[in-house]
Amino acid sequence: MEILYLILPVIILLALVGVACLVWAIRSGQFEDMEGPKYRIFFDEEDDESERDDR
Repeated sequence: MEILYLILPVIILLALVGVACLVWAIRSGQFEDMEGPKYRIFFDEEDDESERDDR
């Protein structure tokens, strides 16, 4: 029973940290482009590399 006095605050603290991380991710724009990454595999990256070599 005494372990609950330790476990409950730890669980609440971890939950608050998780919510804080979620809020930070939403505010920083991590979830703005949900469609782009799944189509990125279809684009040819060789053009991007040749542009970098030209610089």
